[in-house]
Amino acid sequence: MQPSERLIVALDVGSRENALSLVAALRPKVQRFKIGMELFTTCGPPLVREILEKGGQVFLDLKFHDIPNTVARSAVAAARLGVGMFTVHLSGGSMMARRAVDELEAHCQVYRVPRPKVLGVTVLTSLSADDLQQLGVGRSVEDQVVALAEMGKSAGLDGVVCSPREARLIREACGRDLLIVTPGIRPEGSEQDDQSRTLTPRIALEAGADYLVVGRPIVKADDPLEAAETILLQMDGA
Repeated sequence: MQPSERLIVALDVGSRENALSLVAALRPKVQRFKIGMELFTTCGPPLVREILEKGGQVFLDLKFHDIPNTVARSAVAAARLGVGMFTVHLSGGSMMARRAVDELEAHCQVYRVPRPKVLGVTVLTSLSADDLQQLGVGRSVEDQVVALAEMGKSAGLDGVVCSPREARLIREACGRDLLIVTPGIRPEGSEQDDQSRTLTPRIALEAGADYLVVGRPIVKADDPLEAAETILLQMDGA
């Protein structure tokens, strides 16, 4: 894949106008856009449709985490909406993940619609080893991420979301077929913000990531397109 296919810009803004302005500014170089909880709660499905109509592809990052039946229905709703990827939270367990995949597969076959990629969120990039201890998780961050990734692969997920610092471990444990999507990407010399496990674009790709999610370094830049082009150049060197 070309760098432009592997970059996902997180639309971490609070309004439809700001989101569509970013999409318009970035579309010459960026194909994929992530809609997270804040923006989806504010604007809902109509914004997803507008971005799709403008030629963008949407990664819906709502981290579905509920009983299996509810998550399965949500997976089907995401397919109907036309998104290319969406997330479930692997802490919901293997049955939840498997039900989502099975229901999605059946729906897309019956109605002959494209099947979105289902990605399992492992451990949030904001969490540290101390945070896991407080949650009662005895494993290290690395061991917990790999264990959840292996569970997601066994449940039939297409890929996982993890910190770039765990990408190499997952690639070694799960092979080439599992997609790895990494947030926590920071260009050289930028601030980490509230992400505790970050890497630069080039190093993340070399570690095994397939897609890189970048938000604030692009969204908050004075010139978002220029910031995106800088990141694409860094990715191209991997």
